[in-house]
Amino acid sequence: MITGLTALAVAELAAVAVRPEAGPVTAVGGAFIDRTPPWLKDFAVRNFGTDDKLVLRLGILAVLAVLAMAVGVVSLRYRRTGSAVVLVLGAVGAVAAVGRPDGGPHDALPSAVGALTACGVLYLLAGRLTLRPSRAEGGADGLLDRRGFVIAASGAVAVSAGAGVLGRRLTASEAAGAAASRENIVLPAPASPARPVPAGAGPRIPGLSPFTTPVKDFYRVDTALVVPRIDATRWRLRIHGRGVTRPLTVGFGELLRRELIERDITLSCVSNEVGGRYVGNARWIGVRLAGLLREAGVRAPSEGGPADQLVARSVDGMTIGSPVETVMDGRDALLAVGMNGEPLPFDHGFPVRMLVPGLYGYVSACKWLQDLELTTFADYDAYWVKRSWSPTAAVKTQSRIDTPRPFASPRAGMVPIAGVAWAQHRGIARVEVRVDGGKWHTARLAAEDSKDTWRQWVWEWPATSGSHTLEVRATDQDGRTQTDRRAGTVPDGATGWHSVVVAVT
Repeated sequence: MITGLTALAVAELAAVAVRPEAGPVTAVGGAFIDRTPPWLKDFAVRNFGTDDKLVLRLGILAVLAVLAMAVGVVSLRYRRTGSAVVLVLGAVGAVAAVGRPDGGPHDALPSAVGALTACGVLYLLAGRLTLRPSRAEGGADGLLDRRGFVIAASGAVAVSAGAGVLGRRLTASEAAGAAASRENIVLPAPASPARPVPAGAGPRIPGLSPFTTPVKDFYRVDTALVVPRIDATRWRLRIHGRGVTRPLTVGFGELLRRELIERDITLSCVSNEVGGRYVGNARWIGVRLAGLLREAGVRAPSEGGPADQLVARSVDGMTIGSPVETVMDGRDALLAVGMNGEPLPFDHGFPVRMLVPGLYGYVSACKWLQDLELTTFADYDAYWVKRSWSPTAAVKTQSRIDTPRPFASPRAGMVPIAGVAWAQHRGIARVEVRVDGGKWHTARLAAEDSKDTWRQWVWEWPATSGSHTLEVRATDQDGRTQTDRRAGTVPDGATGWHSVVVAVT
């Protein structure tokens, strides 16, 4: 255990000189996520939400603890074998770090340094617990160098603690610089501000989600075990690839000097199950993505452009592919710099993220953006496409009952059934509710802000005593009504009607 602590502490300190993502726990965790099948990813998101990364890290540490104890037992008799196992574990961390989408040869350094240090510590400690001939008894028995072990172990613990504290302080110092760059940002007034939210867009019904989702409540689904902390003053975005006649590189300050627009846009995750919470509505500020692409000489496929896929790359190596035609068809596709009136939070992509209304996040909403490449779907598969998800995925028409909650016990009488419905870039035309499989009742729709935002609704139910099943379905402004066929999230989003069982008293 002492050796394992030493390995992790020294490796994390070495990662400061490389980058936090190169640390062995983060690298192995990232490699695990990269190889996670879709059903397991959905299970983690569904059961642990934004704590899925914490659960994974704790699981990795638990496995390492068990391995460390096993290696320690082996080393009491076979020191060289134990040290060799430590080197093998270090090699696993190094390979995992180098093999990440954004990995390079230098990323192997933290795991290698940690393993070599741990190898020496293990050899030293195990030697102090190895039986040695006793001169007093003519070598018939043996002695353990307990005093030497205590001294060596104490020294190893002290050095490990010091390395851990130093590593954390250095990491915190870098993070503080990124935080300072965010705090110093004053978002310019948008040249095209969002319209005021209509007075009737958010009815005041207890239990109903607010029209604008607070930043603290906005969902987060990504693969980053360590949230990137990027100094905005050093951030650069590169635009290049097929059909780019004038490659661009822009900094954050230059981006803010361009024409900014402000829009209310609902964002949803493809991992959102029927009735799920991985959807939210926020007010975003950013630069029109289509304008930047046209400045770089990009033409949509319908205009003869050679590229039909725009691949966005994050600083953590994530790749997300979006249809060029969709990005450039006139919708408010953004390079967002602000969320609900403030610079983007780190968890949501600071300093810059992508956002395309009408597409699920995994094919449009790259966070911590640093690179945009024009290519084709035939030539390149983005991160999630390699993992069995569809290369293109328009948001499906969905509706959700927010109140009453499942298994609630409302009193008999008029009970408001309320919730949200969304069909980004198409808009919601109608929401219907039924009870116990009976006839459909048309709900009252709240005022529409835009076709790119969700829409709230309510139906007053004359509830009677007993157990009842409530169901909801929505129809978008293209005339398409939600299907009742239940389907999982893979490969392009869940389908089915949301239902809630309540017991009226």
